[in-house]
Amino acid sequence: MSSVVNDVWCLFSLSIVSSIISPDSVRLVTGTSLCSGRLEVKTNQSIQRWSSVCEDDFDQQDAEVVCRELGCGAPSVLQGALYGEVEPPMRTKEFQCGGHESALLDCRSSGSDRNTCSPGKAVGLTCSESVRLVGGASRCAGTLEVKQGEWRPVSYSDWSLKRAAAACRELDCGSAVSVEREESSDRSVWGIWSDCAESGSVLRECATSSSSSSFLHLTCSDLLLQPNISVSSSMVGVSEVDQQEVFQVFWGSNFTISCSIQPQYPGGSFQLTFTSSDSTHSYTQPAVNHSAHFLFPAAEPAHQGSYSCVYHLYVFSHNFSSESRVLSLSVMDLRPLIIRAILLPLILLVEIIVLYFYCRANRGQLPYKQKNIDLQANRGQPPCRQNNIELDYYNLGVPAAEGGPTEEEGAQGAE
Repeated sequence: MSSVVNDVWCLFSLSIVSSIISPDSVRLVTGTSLCSGRLEVKTNQSIQRWSSVCEDDFDQQDAEVVCRELGCGAPSVLQGALYGEVEPPMRTKEFQCGGHESALLDCRSSGSDRNTCSPGKAVGLTCSESVRLVGGASRCAGTLEVKQGEWRPVSYSDWSLKRAAAACRELDCGSAVSVEREESSDRSVWGIWSDCAESGSVLRECATSSSSSSFLHLTCSDLLLQPNISVSSSMVGVSEVDQQEVFQVFWGSNFTISCSIQPQYPGGSFQLTFTSSDSTHSYTQPAVNHSAHFLFPAAEPAHQGSYSCVYHLYVFSHNFSSESRVLSLSVMDLRPLIIRAILLPLILLVEIIVLYFYCRANRGQLPYKQKNIDLQANRGQPPCRQNNIELDYYNLGVPAAEGGPTEEEGAQGAE
């Protein structure tokens, strides 16, 4: 009976608080939470008429006022048609907020309406959520606080991991790993109605005002930051292919895969995972100054594949891990290019030498007198070509071409 009374009282308190803090002039619809969606403004209180707002009439300062009025954090995304388009009516007066107002309708606005508002221009707004973890080395660990008009810690009252999973999910921090009690002086807190939280509602909708000296310290699975991975080489270096995460190293060169992470907690280890087309290998080193370096003495085709770093850490009586992005590595073999660059000039040089001696040998077989005649008559012609003609006349016994001088005619002409 007492539990039923308590649930009724929680619902009653929740409805009162919600009615107090919920704005009655602005709302975000079709979003994923109360802090995201398409902006609508109530333009007629008597008939409950809501209108969308044109993007051209809305700026960052206006967004700050709306997020504050909704009890959310600072605006993070402001974009037209982000949460779907809407048919008229659309509010066309320009808001002129200074950023300090407590409500959007408290801001000044332009005196005249716009004639048109282009399709796809309804304001879509995302504010930061009203849940956070403070006091930890990561945004996914610390004292749980909820903002419902003001930030307050959440009281500890036999929180289960299932119940805490709602907070981790809302924080985009994975799943709940541990819940602990923190003791402090008595102060105002938010009590979270368990059935409401486990139903999938956001925590600010499940909060009731209370006071307590014990607060909830929550640790979520995505505790660690993402580690970094990089590659360096002993030769010219590495090259990035087509602005993608594909790096090239030269065959035979030393290269190093480095894993690192921003300082959060001491200790830990790095596991380098290498996956090729037909096998998978892993190497492990302790984290020294939050980094580890894996040296490969000579690059070869077997080193081509995908590499990733996984950081492992034991903290808060649990094992945590975080994986880096994937880095793809290819090995460039320069040996065929080097061999080609050496052989081609050598082959060309040998051909020139052979041609030179061949031409000299052929010219040495001609009579001296005929050489002079041929040189005077055929200047400008390739020497080897003329030598071939002379060889036909004198060495090979082939008859001269039709119209050319015969041996007798040559003798008569000499007389």
